[in-house]
Amino acid sequence: MLTCAPTLPTARIEAVVAAALAEDAPWGDLTAEVFLPVEATASAELTAREPGVLSGLDVFAAAFRLTDPEVRIHALATDGDPFAAGDVLARVTGPARAVVQAERVALNLLQRMCGIATLTRSFVDAVEGTGASVTDTRKTTPGLRVLERHAVRCGGGVNHRFSLSDAVMAKDNHLAVLQQQGLDLTEAIRRARTRLGHTTTLEVEVDRPEQIEPVLAGGVDVIMLDNFSLPDLVRGVQIIAGRAVVEASGTVTLETVADIARTGVDVISSGALTHSARHLDLGLDMTVTA
Repeated sequence: MLTCAPTLPTARIEAVVAAALAEDAPWGDLTAEVFLPVEATASAELTAREPGVLSGLDVFAAAFRLTDPEVRIHALATDGDPFAAGDVLARVTGPARAVVQAERVALNLLQRMCGIATLTRSFVDAVEGTGASVTDTRKTTPGLRVLERHAVRCGGGVNHRFSLSDAVMAKDNHLAVLQQQGLDLTEAIRRARTRLGHTTTLEVEVDRPEQIEPVLAGGVDVIMLDNFSLPDLVRGVQIIAGRAVVEASGTVTLETVADIARTGVDVISSGALTHSARHLDLGLDMTVTA
């Protein structure tokens, strides 16, 4: 079992779920209203149709709670838990109209989050024993970043900066502007450092080994080796020699991540954790009674 700390704040969950519910049923669920008696109740089981890692059970529950506070969710597993095909993960009971109305939003978000957690766990398992950690990127679904980053944690990964406001991260486009203006890279990093508080991380991306020493001379916390070959990653780690955290990025896949980890880098960032994760197959098997 893996606990996904920190947990998602209720307010952040409800903001995302409320928007999804409003999109899906802006004026109510017409089908449920004309077919289901108002007094009908429903019982349902959330069942896994394939193996995976659980993430988003609170989000799943919020979809029903915000539709009708009378709906009750009984969780049978916890975020971060692995599950097998056929496992029942939760039970839902309450007014049938509300259960039917919230079902699709609840499943869409949960399936998305479980897919990310499951893919992340595969990456984490692949680098086990190397000392490298696996982290996400900002390549997330607009509006869903807070959920998708939680899912990465549930899979055993760690989170990169949440937004552009959280840390300094000079990438190739920033460096291209400096070069175009004829500015010295080392001096530019030093000047940037003087404008930052002592708690703010400064990271610089490089795309060739020759850039490493000038960046180190500027005083950085993290160096990202972007799209380096495996031999160049080994060389980069040797050059840096513990003077900064070493992050590898660029074309990181489940097939390549283990070899990258064995080069000695500290962190491996992969947008694939979020942009290439497929929704996991989960079902809500329902019984409606008068």
